Amino acid sequence: MTTTKISTDLIQQENHRRQDWLQQDYQALAEKLQRQHIDITTVTAQAQTLQVALPSWGVGTGGTRFARFPGIGEPRNIFEKLDDCSVIQQLGRMTPNISLHIPWDKPDDPTELKQYAEALGLGFDAMNSNTFQDQANQGLSYKYGSLTHTRAEVRQLAIAHNIEVIELGRQLGSKALTVWIGDGSNFPGQQHFSLAFGRYLESAGQIYQALPSDWNMLLEHKMFEPAFYSTVIQDWGSSYLAAKETGERCRCLVDLGHHAPNVNIEMIVSRLAQFGKLGGFHFNDSKYGDDDLDSGSINPYQLFLVFNELVDIQGNMPSFSPFYMLDQSHNVTDPIESLIYSAAEVQRAYIKALLVDRTALSQYQDNNDPLMAQATLKAAYNLDVEPILQMARMQSGGAIDPIACYRASAYRQQCARQRPTDKHATGSGII
Repeated sequence: MTTTKISTDLIQQENHRRQDWLQQDYQALAEKLQRQHIDITTVTAQAQTLQVALPSWGVGTGGTRFARFPGIGEPRNIFEKLDDCSVIQQLGRMTPNISLHIPWDKPDDPTELKQYAEALGLGFDAMNSNTFQDQANQGLSYKYGSLTHTRAEVRQLAIAHNIEVIELGRQLGSKALTVWIGDGSNFPGQQHFSLAFGRYLESAGQIYQALPSDWNMLLEHKMFEPAFYSTVIQDWGSSYLAAKETGERCRCLVDLGHHAPNVNIEMIVSRLAQFGKLGGFHFNDSKYGDDDLDSGSINPYQLFLVFNELVDIQGNMPSFSPFYMLDQSHNVTDPIESLIYSAAEVQRAYIKALLVDRTALSQYQDNNDPLMAQATLKAAYNLDVEPILQMARMQSGGAIDPIACYRASAYRQQCARQRPTDKHATGSGII
């Protein structure tokens, strides 16, 4: 039996208050969709199939390089992180898996952690390695690079860490390794571009050889930061080349905030999928750079356009199954609330993409009618699909209004009492 942190009676009470209104809204939307020959129950069932992994680090308060302002009741270890993640899943019903970051989340006993997660109804998604910062008693430093460092012994240290993460993930039931490195340069001439990329390919190849046969390796690119002049894996082209050279089960991971402003991310999605190298996503939003803001908070239309491509790809390749994960930093909000809300925004974009009239869109494209082509997309995007999200949650045992239910539960206040603030914790900035 699954252990729950929020009273099921409370969820039922909160749902009972809203159920009649939901039925009215749902029926009205059903009639509207029926005129377009769309069955709302089919779409609702499809909405319930979408799963997005939670970032273990996302349930803590984030910060910037200037300062961090801790929130009350923050999780102090991986077990308390899983507790918070279970609340998000219980209320939202679309985030049953957690993505760990190692060594931040390294358990003393993997079996104990797996059993604890299973008791909460949770599993583990892609594992994340960390060679962008030095760890305690590490000996060698990643200051000038990790997988691309000029010294072979530093590269071997980083390779060994990734292989250790794979082994830990195997014990936990994960099926993928995500590799993001901060390697690059801050000054012209500091780094030999082609030699550094060659060292990356060599290191990635050694990690790939340690990959279990049913695993994927996901390469994540980022335009800049922490390196500000050049980054070894700076764009989707570099990521694609590296994945292609590394192996068949090595694919590219697209983080929505890791691009230059106004880059056409949806086209990148299409290109990578067309050549079999689209492996997964880190969903978030941004205004200027890698802001890691809540998904859909700045540019929800872009998120919809990304899912428009994904639904189209899925229609042509039924076996297409990328890894989906939120990757956000919550500096001024309750992280649990932000993650509940963000997961729903991803689901909203997916549902709207399902409602695109693809037959009409294809005809407008073939007939070179740009106005009606974009109007077809906008017709789906402008639909209010909130009743579908709410019904999908309720039918799955979640909350019609998960934020309201969460606040009514006083879970954060309970955590504040059970997890006293560490008076010695630093308020210094983090990246």
